[in-house]
Amino acid sequence: MIITKQNLLDTHKRIKDYIHRTPILSSQLINEMVGAEIYFKCENFQKMGAFKMRGASNAILQLSKTEKEFGVATHSSGNFAQALALAAKMQGIKAYIVMPSSAPEIKKAAVKGYGGEVIECEPNLKARESTLNDVVNKTGAVFLHPYNDYNVIQGQGTAAMELIEEHADLNCIFTPVGGGGLLAGTALAAHHFSPNTKVIAGEPMGADDAWQSFQKGEIVPQTNPNTIADGLLTSLGDKNFPIIKEHVEDIIRVEEEEIISAMRLIWERMKIVAEPSSAVALAALIKEKEKFQNQKIGIIISGGNVQLDKLPF
Repeated sequence: MIITKQNLLDTHKRIKDYIHRTPILSSQLINEMVGAEIYFKCENFQKMGAFKMRGASNAILQLSKTEKEFGVATHSSGNFAQALALAAKMQGIKAYIVMPSSAPEIKKAAVKGYGGEVIECEPNLKARESTLNDVVNKTGAVFLHPYNDYNVIQGQGTAAMELIEEHADLNCIFTPVGGGGLLAGTALAAHHFSPNTKVIAGEPMGADDAWQSFQKGEIVPQTNPNTIADGLLTSLGDKNFPIIKEHVEDIIRVEEEEIISAMRLIWERMKIVAEPSSAVALAALIKEKEKFQNQKIGIIISGGNVQLDKLPF
């Protein structure tokens, strides 16, 4: 599927009443530290605390009346689970969320708080998929993939659209990459609305399947990821990888201590709550800051859903 400029404009118009237009913040100290002018698009202030609300809303709003009657289903250990539960509640439809038993209790509680029905399974992909199939077969609910779905990708792209609308002269936009929905959406937004803006991803060294895939030119599945950035543990999807391959400039890998240091910097200097996955984009910029001196740079802070009793600093 070719996603056009008009598709993205239609998407933003469709979802704007169901999402927050999140603020764009900056920090003089971080600018001086990096040697660049940085604009942080704060999706940690989005409804349910992450950019995922954009894609979930767009996917649900595209369903037919009949499909909505049966509800929606997904498998997710975190932010998409919460986003889909809330987006479904706002449309008055049922949401069935398959979550691994190892998912943080705070995230399970949030899904239930948004009216989602949590179905627990063993913490592996095979169990997640087979449990989801059972749920779909039993309920008739429509499966919405957390990131490998064109409607979801287009929804995620609206964060960068808003950023570009306010700062039309960005040299680069940095995002984290896990499944690739945010990165693909951001790359499409830059391609259509600011073609001179390069899109760069940050990725944990301990979960670097996107970097490997990018180097090899084909999807390399994620195996045994190990990182504090718990939102970036999934493999790339076959719908978003071709977009990433065509429109993303680079993927920069970062170490765990670099992620923690960037996360701490955001908390201390910007006085905002950002989750580890969010800090990966800033960590990538700091790691290679010599390349970006005196440039104007956008960073998407992807979310702020942190388990406060497990802070890494």
